[in-house]
Amino acid sequence: MCSRTNPSRSPRTGRPRSTAADAAILEATRAALVELGWSKLTMGDVAGRAGVAKTTLYRRWANKNELVVDAVAVLFDELELPDLGSLQADIEHVVLQFAALLERPETKTALMAVVAESTRDEPLRERIRGSIVDRQKRLVLAGRERAQQRGELPADRDPVAVDAIDDLIFDVVAGAVVHRALVSAEPVDEPWVARLSALLVGGLGAVAAHG
Repeated sequence: MCSRTNPSRSPRTGRPRSTAADAAILEATRAALVELGWSKLTMGDVAGRAGVAKTTLYRRWANKNELVVDAVAVLFDELELPDLGSLQADIEHVVLQFAALLERPETKTALMAVVAESTRDEPLRERIRGSIVDRQKRLVLAGRERAQQRGELPADRDPVAVDAIDDLIFDVVAGAVVHRALVSAEPVDEPWVARLSALLVGGLGAVAAHG
């Protein structure tokens, strides 16, 4: 006797997300931000530019806040920490990468827009923290671990203190570069980056000595 499958127990196989469609949507979002600005940007405009239905956007992102944060986050995921043989050289390289990223109109416009909007939108602020800030702290963690393997920094002793130091390093680097590039509109060039990295490495040595 043939058995019948209970429809209520059958696995639901929805249409899988398209990586290409997601990339097109995020690229369209950044282009729309540069051209229209935050206030005029709409989900419908992004859908039209990306060549997808507006319902496709809403299946992935609840609103334009979430969409724009993700459009920014994927840009910062391009940052990489190389192994150049010393902590200072590694820091200099990633800071110059960061500065070059901020020079791109789509990054500059999108980042400034979401940060400004987040001052009056706590859920947006939390999304920025989770999707951008927390994800990019991977660079600090990787750099510190590599420096420990080289013997440039001592091994961790207090995990709580280490987390606080990682947060501080990230804040110092991100804050300094964003302020210089986007607020002061000064060049983030190699001499400036060398001074910043020397300050950081010296500060880390001082923290380790008093740890």
